Amino acid sequence: MESNFEITNRQFEQIVGECRALFEKKLHDYGASWRILRPSSLTDQLFIKAKRIRSLEIKKESLVGEGIRPEFIALINYGIVGLIQIYNGFSDTVDISVDEAMKLYDKYANEALELMKRKNHDYDEAWRGMRVSSYTDFILTKIERIKEIENLGGETLVSEGIDANYMDIINYAVFGAIKLKEEN
Repeated sequence: MESNFEITNRQFEQIVGECRALFEKKLHDYGASWRILRPSSLTDQLFIKAKRIRSLEIKKESLVGEGIRPEFIALINYGIVGLIQIYNGFSDTVDISVDEAMKLYDKYANEALELMKRKNHDYDEAWRGMRVSSYTDFILTKIERIKEIENLGGETLVSEGIDANYMDIINYAVFGAIKLKEEN
């Protein structure tokens, strides 16, 4: 019988697989156009997605027709893009191939998985007892922290960097996507 940790790992891998498939399709359609995004623009994109989730949670209605789960998927993918941009910088042009973009995607998705495994061990599956709305609020908090770190030019005194906040956003969004999938 699978342990709770094994179930979580499998679910995380399934959600990231779903995100990866969408990311690959969008790469086909748009190329790696996101390479042009500067850090502040990427932060604002994350903000828009998280703010929409919160709005839908409060209003309980979507006039566009798309629900909350696709926004969690977008947060995961933009979080991974954020990690790529931090470590590779932004560009004025699309400067990587689809294959290079997918290799980078896989690298950072795997790093997020490994972090989730370590944290899930230490927190003993606490995420399962949380409300989806809490993930949204934590993601919005992480985005505000990123904005402050950007405003400080990355010079923090005691705080984790932007990359750690991206990792947390990815993991909270995965938890939200898992929970919403379980509810359906």
